[in-house]
Amino acid sequence: MFGNERDSIAVHYFDPEAASPEDWAKLHSFRRARHAEDLPGEPVLPDADFERELRLHRPLGEPRRFIATRQGEFVGNLILMFRRDGSPGCEEFAAHVDAAGGVLRACRRQGIGRALARTLLAFMQARGRTTATFKVHLPDGNAFMAALGAVGKYHSAENRLRLDALDWPSLARWREAVPLAADGLRWEVHAGRVPMARLGQLMAPFSALINEQPLDALEVPRMRYELPGYVTWYEDMDRRGGEHFLVLLCHGDDVAAMCDASWDARFPERVYQQLTAVARPWRGRGLAKAVKAAMLELVHTRHPGVRTMITHNAHANAPMLSINERLGFARHRDDRTYQLDRAVLASALAR
Repeated sequence: MFGNERDSIAVHYFDPEAASPEDWAKLHSFRRARHAEDLPGEPVLPDADFERELRLHRPLGEPRRFIATRQGEFVGNLILMFRRDGSPGCEEFAAHVDAAGGVLRACRRQGIGRALARTLLAFMQARGRTTATFKVHLPDGNAFMAALGAVGKYHSAENRLRLDALDWPSLARWREAVPLAADGLRWEVHAGRVPMARLGQLMAPFSALINEQPLDALEVPRMRYELPGYVTWYEDMDRRGGEHFLVLLCHGDDVAAMCDASWDARFPERVYQQLTAVARPWRGRGLAKAVKAAMLELVHTRHPGVRTMITHNAHANAPMLSINERLGFARHRDDRTYQLDRAVLASALAR
């Protein structure tokens, strides 16, 4: 599938179903080198798991992976993710594509990034996409975004918490401070899996909650929690080992507050905390602190070997950042999300 170019840069679509063992070996070598450069010290997926993920059919999102080669070697990549045609509500996503990728450090500033950008432009023109969204965290990535004319729209951070430094008695007080009976609230807790029937009832309230989160100037379709995505995720966890945790405070049939997290058996010393949110009528009553505390206690009970909780927060989300700081979360890295207009990209490449 890949040619043996002498000096020129070529970009090819990497088809997981058609790739040869040699192609896969080159991809694994490339991704491990890129991972070590951009995320030193972080765990990397085993080869078999990575191949399975690339072959996985996602009912809502469709991926495309392009590889830049020079003299037959993999030197750069471009990863695109976009809403699958025919999926529910796909029309709302028709203008958008999410993009990621990079170039080996030793090969940068040699035209490889521009070759990948031309591939992105061709894809956007062929598919009628007008906006590409990138998330970067390194200086080279920020500089390349500026060179292409991308605009920074959203500022966030990856924050990490050491569980061995937690003040567990204080957490218990956070959880117990909510006057459940007086406010008509009740706990609902799921560890391992949430029954699909219950998840189906929660998709609408979760979607409402996530769309109330601050997004700075980011222009994206309304975010959705969708059941088919959970089916795929749970099937994947069944294969590789993993758990989904969900803590709710409910008022009748309404969700007043929620917090969810996931644990991956391949990386057993860490847990990934996802959305913590409180419905607007219930804010200012300590519910976010309560569900966060309950989640930490649940994870610690279920997996006492977990050492680190990882989460992402918008810089504009001052209430959640305040809670995380009091818990002991520390900033691990800054992320910036850019959006690039197709016409701006075309102009930059023409120059």
